[in-house]
Amino acid sequence: MTLVLVSAASIVLALGLSFLLMAPRHDAGTSAPMAAPFLGGGTPDTHAWQRFHFRAYTMTLVFIAFEMEMMFMYPWAVVFVEEGVKALAEMGMFLGILSVGILYGWREGVFRWQ
Repeated sequence: MTLVLVSAASIVLALGLSFLLMAPRHDAGTSAPMAAPFLGGGTPDTHAWQRFHFRAYTMTLVFIAFEMEMMFMYPWAVVFVEEGVKALAEMGMFLGILSVGILYGWREGVFRWQ
């Protein structure tokens, strides 16, 4: 119960301080263009909520596939000495599953230089 009260009090305090310190000041001498936020010298060409294509998605999947492969190679090498062929078969299945992700990235054109 104490944690809930402390959390609620800190939220109220943070919101109150931000309202007091960051609230816009309306001076009588400030004109409308001076009160507008700075846009870098021009008006924007597109709307801020415009949708865009996230092209790094497939590259991220391929990176995760390679990262997972490397992360499990060293422990597998240690276990391979003890287990033998069973560990080799398990690593083969693991690499086969990761190869599907790499082939998907290849099909999507992740490896093409643009």
